[in-house]
Amino acid sequence: MSATQSALISVETLPHTPASDVKKLGWRGVMKLVARNGKTVVTNHNEPEAVILPVEEYNRLLQLLRDAGEKDRAVVEQLRRKYDERLRWLDAASATDVLDGLFDQPLDLGGKIFTGTEF
Repeated sequence: MSATQSALISVETLPHTPASDVKKLGWRGVMKLVARNGKTVVTNHNEPEAVILPVEEYNRLLQLLRDAGEKDRAVVEQLRRKYDERLRWLDAASATDVLDGLFDQPLDLGGKIFTGTEF
């Protein structure tokens, strides 16, 4: 299982312990559960309330989020560069003539009426 896949494991699939056991076991007992299971979901009336996990796991999840954010920023930057490149032609001397030529041509709507709200 990859790091990304393990980060996507659902709360339902993790070991659970009721909040009353947390009170009974104390912090050391809870940490023994975490050491044994890797992660523990604390429930209250069978509803998940919190996930206790080791610091290493928490840091790994944060790194996955940072990495995903970097990938997103890289994709957005690539799209921005591509968009900017496409718009550069507007700075060309011939851009005005091209646009004027487009607007001077009759619009073929295929016999339909265009009201301005259909896209």
